[in-house]
Amino acid sequence: MSTENNKYDSNQITRDYFDSLLLEMRHIDGRKADTSIQLFGENFEMPIATAALSHLDGTTENGMAKMAEGAKLAGALCFSGMGEEAEIKAMCETGAKVIKMVKPHSDNAKVLAKMKEAEDAGAFGLGMDIDHAFSGNGDYDNVCGLPMKPKSMDELKSFVNATKLPFIIKGILSESDAKKALEIGAAGIIVSHHHGIMNYAIPPLMILPKIVEVIGGRIPIFVDCGVESGMDVYKALALGADAVCVGRAIMPPLKDSGAEGVRDKMIEMNNELKATMQRTGVPSLADMDSSVIHKRDF
Repeated sequence: MSTENNKYDSNQITRDYFDSLLLEMRHIDGRKADTSIQLFGENFEMPIATAALSHLDGTTENGMAKMAEGAKLAGALCFSGMGEEAEIKAMCETGAKVIKMVKPHSDNAKVLAKMKEAEDAGAFGLGMDIDHAFSGNGDYDNVCGLPMKPKSMDELKSFVNATKLPFIIKGILSESDAKKALEIGAAGIIVSHHHGIMNYAIPPLMILPKIVEVIGGRIPIFVDCGVESGMDVYKALALGADAVCVGRAIMPPLKDSGAEGVRDKMIEMNNELKATMQRTGVPSLADMDSSVIHKRDF
């Protein structure tokens, strides 16, 4: 649990919340579980995607392309963070279904140029991580020397309308932003606090049920931040998410074993998800049931 020294740390708060959720067991009439899922018209083997990581060459050579290849081998969706044109090309050339998340650059021409790069490279989808608008010092954010600014609904709607690809909004952590994402025509959302970009941020799974009510099944909901295991995946799905994004959990296997390490980790997590589904009477993702979840109060 959180200690006095890190009680403000959103990542620790998120981990504590995951660990506070307990599960019933339901064995009678049990069946083997199927974790296949369709997202944006494509079939995948699992509801687990790689997170929108960036700069993985510091982890291993051609790290982003190897991550994408690992997702392809696992039958999973791949998100990508910021990077140059050659990188998104290399990722798409693996055959992976890659969704490119663009930063909220202060210059909208820069946003549209990055979107065009990804489209030309063969990206499966596009999106924006809106939570990089402000820094922690009261000014606009600056990422790797690139100035950022918050985006209005009209600006976001213009990005949605600028592409025929699905456009996903990352950084949703409130009912308010979930409603706005629907209004601008987003094809999906990612519930996330961007690995603790703000202290005391509410854990994604705590706000998730309210966001699920707002979305009402109209677009897919992904959960990001702190997903480390198939058990974590299960808890997110049981509370209403359609899929999850996994980032830091795949980085050590990526460093050690490249694409095969990513594949093996994602399959391991999916197998744990299947096992938990089977032990709780859930034969498919469509049968996920929040009533199996209980909050620890002891």
